Amino acid sequence: MLDFIFGVSHPGHWHALNMQQNPHHYSGVRMLGSSTIAALQDKVGAGVYFNPYVEIDGVMIKYGVVSIDKLCKDLIDWETLYVAGRMHKPVKILRDDARVRLANQVNLTEAVRVALLTLPERFNDDELFERIAGISYTGDFRMIVGENPNKIRNIVHGQLPHFHRLYFGLLDDLPNVAALSNGQYQQNLNPHFRGLMVQKLPSTLYKKVVEEYRLNAIRNNINVSEDKKTLHREIASSPDLTQFIDTGLRDIVAGPAMTQSIKGIFTAGPLKTTRYALEKLLKWKQAKK
Repeated sequence: MLDFIFGVSHPGHWHALNMQQNPHHYSGVRMLGSSTIAALQDKVGAGVYFNPYVEIDGVMIKYGVVSIDKLCKDLIDWETLYVAGRMHKPVKILRDDARVRLANQVNLTEAVRVALLTLPERFNDDELFERIAGISYTGDFRMIVGENPNKIRNIVHGQLPHFHRLYFGLLDDLPNVAALSNGQYQQNLNPHFRGLMVQKLPSTLYKKVVEEYRLNAIRNNINVSEDKKTLHREIASSPDLTQFIDTGLRDIVAGPAMTQSIKGIFTAGPLKTTRYALEKLLKWKQAKK
């Protein structure tokens, strides 16, 4: 099943037209009208409305609808990481939008920063790309039951050349990362560079990392600097930095992932939801063997 994300300017109008042309794409929720569907899309979960198991020209697809505003905000601020995380992986852009393209460049750069802050001085392609691909799965309950436990590795190994193309330019532009031979990289662990990366984390994650650092400082009777630059260097130098980041990511991902899944029961309908859940469980069991 192919996955699509449609970014639209006016969700209510888009759903009204789509329900008129393709009413069979929707569950019984369509009887509530396009305004209700648009509100359900925007206010519940991660701001995406999915229609799964739609057959077009003999191809089975699942498509999600999200407002351009919500999409760009997630790409820049990582409010939910629901769509931003999907775009950390190689995707095919069917219709270019300048605003989304620029926001996604920010998103990809932020993903590289997070990966570097949680990787050692030396690392390889697999470690880098698996860390990036796994960002949006941190805290997702489906990774415990329902998803292939090897999903992240499979995503990266199945698309390694595409990951290279997606991130090579960004890595090449970073002054604190050097490409070595045989897919190896080395980063400069100077607190100045790492403090700048902490400062430039996406706003939602940045706030959570700072909060985690302050809580940890209180527990361990550590003084916290009031100067922002010094604070960022202190956070970057903390041996618990990876834990701060992972805790922040879990806080971002867990809630929207859960509510989005619950929303899917109503938007997809009981039959499609049951079919989707059974297919996921089957893949999970097969991967566990």
